Amino acid sequence: MSKTDIDSLTELLSKLPALGPRSARRAVLFLLKKKQTHMEPLIHAMTNVMNNVRSCPLCGNMDTTEPCSICSDPKRDRSQLCVVADIADLWALERANTFHGLYHVLGGVLSALDGIGPEELNISSLIGKLQSGEVKEIVLALPATLDGQTTAHYLTDIVEKYPVEVTALSHGVPVGGELDYLDDGTLQAAFKTRRKI
Repeated sequence: MSKTDIDSLTELLSKLPALGPRSARRAVLFLLKKKQTHMEPLIHAMTNVMNNVRSCPLCGNMDTTEPCSICSDPKRDRSQLCVVADIADLWALERANTFHGLYHVLGGVLSALDGIGPEELNISSLIGKLQSGEVKEIVLALPATLDGQTTAHYLTDIVEKYPVEVTALSHGVPVGGELDYLDDGTLQAAFKTRRKI
């Protein structure tokens, strides 16, 4: 039996996080039943995102403007820099509305098992930001995993050379926890009780 357009769409959707084959089939069926009200706007929104969203050259966030709306916001505290592993972590912290400085997206964490070393992460531009002298505090908002903690220690060693205070998220972030899955209250508590490293 040949693959149909429906099969192809189902297969593509099943590759998305949190969607397996059965959930993807349900989503496709829903979209087919609601072509005018849901499928067409979805196609339009996806096309706009594909054509207009780009990576911010300053922090690594994704936005329609360059630099992104966070980096270009004059109300942001430029002396504070929050280092996150991924864009999803940045978005989670923004959703919690507890940090009002700038961000730096590493693009992952160090992982010997996955072959991710310092060269694969966005560390060189972080060093450039430290050399500017504008940053006074770095907040390490990395996952509470072994790889996240390894990355935090590696970055702490690098930052030691600069007159910058290094803090990390504290209470509320469970070991093994991913920032994107935490509720806003937990993120706010973690930020307010951050500790010096």
